[in-house]
Amino acid sequence: MSVDVTVTIGGEAGQGIQTVGNLLARCCPAAGLYTLAVNDFESRIRGGHSFIKVRISDRPVTAPHHRIDMLIAMDEQTYPLHREELIPEGVVVLGKEIDNAPARSVHIPFEKLAKEAGGRIAANTVAAGACLAMLGAPESLLTEELETLFQNRSEQVLDMNLKAARLGREAVGPPRLEQVFAAAGRKLQGRLIEGTEAIALGALSADCRFGAFYPMSPATGIMVHLTERMGDFPLVVEQAEDEIAALNLVIGASFAGVRAMTATSGGGFSLMTEALGLAAMSETPVVIVDAQRPGPATGLATRTGQGDLMFAIHASQDEFPRFVFAPADPAEAFALAAKAFVLSEKYQVPAIVMADQYLCDSLFFSEAAFDTAGEVKRFFVEDKDMKDPGAYNRYAVTESGVSPQALPCRGRALVAACSEEHDEYGHLTEAIAERIKMTDKRSAKRAGMEKEMNGPDVHYADSATLLVGWGTAKGAVIEAVEMLRAEGFDVGCAAFSELWPFPKQAAAAVLEKAERFLMVEQNTTAQLGRLIRMETGLAAAGAVIKYDGRPLFANDIVSGVLPHLKG
Repeated sequence: MSVDVTVTIGGEAGQGIQTVGNLLARCCPAAGLYTLAVNDFESRIRGGHSFIKVRISDRPVTAPHHRIDMLIAMDEQTYPLHREELIPEGVVVLGKEIDNAPARSVHIPFEKLAKEAGGRIAANTVAAGACLAMLGAPESLLTEELETLFQNRSEQVLDMNLKAARLGREAVGPPRLEQVFAAAGRKLQGRLIEGTEAIALGALSADCRFGAFYPMSPATGIMVHLTERMGDFPLVVEQAEDEIAALNLVIGASFAGVRAMTATSGGGFSLMTEALGLAAMSETPVVIVDAQRPGPATGLATRTGQGDLMFAIHASQDEFPRFVFAPADPAEAFALAAKAFVLSEKYQVPAIVMADQYLCDSLFFSEAAFDTAGEVKRFFVEDKDMKDPGAYNRYAVTESGVSPQALPCRGRALVAACSEEHDEYGHLTEAIAERIKMTDKRSAKRAGMEKEMNGPDVHYADSATLLVGWGTAKGAVIEAVEMLRAEGFDVGCAAFSELWPFPKQAAAAVLEKAERFLMVEQNTTAQLGRLIRMETGLAAAGAVIKYDGRPLFANDIVSGVLPHLKG
């Protein structure tokens, strides 16, 4: 019997909603179950409504589900807010009694039982115990997870939580969903990981040694994960006074030869654009993570979206080459963060990694290897690499557009850089011939950069209709394709994660084979669709778009695509 169940835990900010979801998610791999936990929370410390949606399956999970099988309501508002998402036979666990409670519900006084265990703070552990009991999980799973979670805390804290979990378990009566853990198999080989941690580990695998940030959701977790590893790596992490300062610090570190990065959201990236131009003009490698959230301005500070693609490609004045990547999941986040560092340094250009709130804040089970100990290739030159270090020109014209980059104060070569237009030596100039020469030199990099970019990940390439998405849309798109094919529709998909320079030849080769293609994006204007038309001349036959700040569900895509297929 296959398993595909979604549990949603909801309540006020400050009630430990995320803890319940994380405990549930962490128990799944040990029982042979795949999981994905998606956080949805308001930008406040207390109050409001927050929830975490945990999808559990005996097959790899690539996207959240739109329906709920079990609802854990930590407060009175959760059930009314999520009632329409419950499947008809869905189960509700109520932490507080409410009027008109559904028939398939059970009341468990989380706070009362927590006080009995030793403290009201353990109410979330009571809820976790109850939830896992209703899913048929053995008691040992949660016990082992709690022992790991509280191994560095006092014995009293651990005992309180173990008792709270037991009381939650004992309070459970029918109805149950025992088939969930009854169908579990051997322990899975892999790990649970957030997108922010995957990006941080990818940076470290590429020998990132400096990070400068101004905290901004949902990118702050990247800074946190890097900071936690400062004792294990030759790494410095600095909180700057603002986003412009953060990128300027990164430029300074990179100029000195240190691989460096910053991370922010769209609003912070807006402030960085002047410094982005400085990196481009001085040809200094930098890596920037733009963890997208809906805007403009503050917008929805804790929600997800894909509205920054065109902005990232065109940010800062005038034209200059850059790389833009958009990972779909933690495995891609790790790999593309590392690739961004390598290519940024190789071509001496900025590299931008487009994450989003869904990727950053969700907890994924991944079977990928997040190895930070691999070999690192560098691209600098030293005196021994030059015939005459005294004649070194920082911006020497080459066929590839990439000049040999020496590091300042590392030898006889004199390294001069300038934020204004300059000659080959790095000296300021306004001469027409020099301006043309330097602009052409920088532009010449594009040919080599384009060859570094991979085309889309394609599923069912010979299908009549292709669904085309980018970044984190990939998981939901693939699931939607499988649903549509099960209904007899000839549908495939193409998912892009390497976006600029746009891999136009690879894209055209895929898209021209289909009778038509439809865009799937989380912005209002199908930005990738516009980019495809600009670069290849191919136009999408339509688009499924979602911009409410919530992740894509496969059901959203199927509903949007069916009118095109039936028409």
